[in-house]
Amino acid sequence: MAIERVRAFFKERGMEDKILEFEVSSATVELAAQALNCEPCRIAKTLSFMVQNAPILIVAAGDAKIDNAKYKAQFSTKAKMLSPEEVEQLVGHAVGGVCPFGINEGVTVYLDESLKRFETVFPACGSSNSAIQLTIPELEAHSSFVQWINVTKLA
Repeated sequence: MAIERVRAFFKERGMEDKILEFEVSSATVELAAQALNCEPCRIAKTLSFMVQNAPILIVAAGDAKIDNAKYKAQFSTKAKMLSPEEVEQLVGHAVGGVCPFGINEGVTVYLDESLKRFETVFPACGSSNSAIQLTIPELEAHSSFVQWINVTKLA
């Protein structure tokens, strides 16, 4: 199960006790915000795309939407989200629990500028009922991201 992979990932970093698990679903931004009793914008959603035949993840604020023009300028291609089957196979987590931790090799992670306005955010932890609260420097340190990008607009 993907949450076990993420738990092992954070255990190596002495942070497994920070993982939160809920009795309710946190599979969408709205459900995660309800489970955490926080604003939806503070949910760090992880979106999966295919760029030049390789999977990428973009971690963005819960209230941000992909801006197609910015995405195309950044990646020189149209935004093409992975299917749920592709996400699980290529990234290693199922939709609803996708996060930048404990992912398959060969997946490139980007952090979107929409996150920078928060002190802490809540990404998922590999399951549809988990999250972890991280500061932006912690997210940078643990996500293995390659760069900050600006490919969203606020809803």
